[in-house]
Amino acid sequence: MIAFVSGRVAAAGPDGAVIDVHGVGLSVQCTPATLAGLRVGDPAHVPTSLVVREDSLTLFGFADDDERGVFELLQTASGIGPRLALAMLAVHTPDALRRAVAAEDVTALTKVPGIGKKGAQRIVLELKDRLGGPVGGPGDVRAPARAEAWRDQVQMGLVNLGWSAKDADAAVDAVAADLDGGETPPVAALLKAALKKLSK
Repeated sequence: MIAFVSGRVAAAGPDGAVIDVHGVGLSVQCTPATLAGLRVGDPAHVPTSLVVREDSLTLFGFADDDERGVFELLQTASGIGPRLALAMLAVHTPDALRRAVAAEDVTALTKVPGIGKKGAQRIVLELKDRLGGPVGGPGDVRAPARAEAWRDQVQMGLVNLGWSAKDADAAVDAVAADLDGGETPPVAALLKAALKKLSK
């Protein structure tokens, strides 16, 4: 297994990045929040999980080792493949998933695209005794640090996707204007909202 990749970020797209490891470009599929922390041209150390199929080898990248461990554990539940496991981590932090499963919070799990009520109940049944309890602080869904930390992450994500800093700033300002002052949405949702602003 490839446990991690270290190298320069050569490219970044909406669902993955290319890490240049000694002249070899490795394509890594990541969540939007993980991608927002990767800047093209900068060095990066990305924990990874290699998924082997008959017709493909796919490398998935994560913010840290805990996220990778949860990703691999999620796939032991019936009906959960790597894409769905990655989608779960795009919506929830590892600890938020642990809390949802421990509390049998089906509603939280069905916030993930592709997971219905029956699928969420099956995940709870199969993983309740295996995910363990939360290891970090409180927080329900993926959200950046308080204040305006999300702005930097979204702006960096847009620049990585090829938008100019000026356009990225304008999109971030437009998204910020739409927020109602309540709980900040996940970085992934904010990034998608910014991309919609730019595509108009």
